[in-house]
Amino acid sequence: MLDFTWKVFSQTGSIDTYLLFKELESSDDDGILDYNEELAELDHPIS
Repeated sequence: MLDFTWKVFSQTGSIDTYLLFKELESSDDDGILDYNEELAELDHPIS
């Protein structure tokens, strides 16, 4: 989805599309951080 949104922005220069891209990018980053935290907890569970 990020690739598509970036491609549309680069072809149109639409500010709204760029803002959508940044929103998707940040929500994707949050998901990666959450996933990495979950993996860390599995590696070192609290006793």
